[in-house]
Amino acid sequence: MRRIILYLLVLISSVSYSQNTLEKLLKQYNDNGVPYISAEELAMPKTKDVILLDSREPKEFNVSHLKGAICVGYDNFNLDSVTTQLPNKNQKIVVYCSLGIRSETIAERLKAVGYTNVENLYGGIFEWKNKNFSVYNTSNKETDSIHTFNKDWSKWLKKGIKVYEKEVAEKK
Repeated sequence: MRRIILYLLVLISSVSYSQNTLEKLLKQYNDNGVPYISAEELAMPKTKDVILLDSREPKEFNVSHLKGAICVGYDNFNLDSVTTQLPNKNQKIVVYCSLGIRSETIAERLKAVGYTNVENLYGGIFEWKNKNFSVYNTSNKETDSIHTFNKDWSKWLKKGIKVYEKEVAEKK
């Protein structure tokens, strides 16, 4: 009986740990200055008029992105370009990246210049794909490939085909 109880405690704690791992990662890097939106919420029909900004680098965006997203990048993010493209500062904007870390930085920059309705996609494109939502390549064709930046970050992608930097370079 003791073994069964011990086994159940280990099982419950490991399930709890695995469920909170992404949350812990995001708490480690983010200050929650931007509210999150879940993949499920973003996929709802009422969010069809949302502007999607992909804050990953173009090489990541080219492998896959959310349908209709605008690549704004991170390393070379140009705030003036975005404010010119999106003059309505009340428009609903969702920023995403691989997991939701870079996107929070970009979303905070948008909020700092007066954008009022900005959210960060919780878990980024990895969580989007993990929830079985579609992603698209540069030809706007559905794909299962996701640029995972590197092998360390790739552990967060549970579904889809993991594409690493070396593989992207070899395809050119």
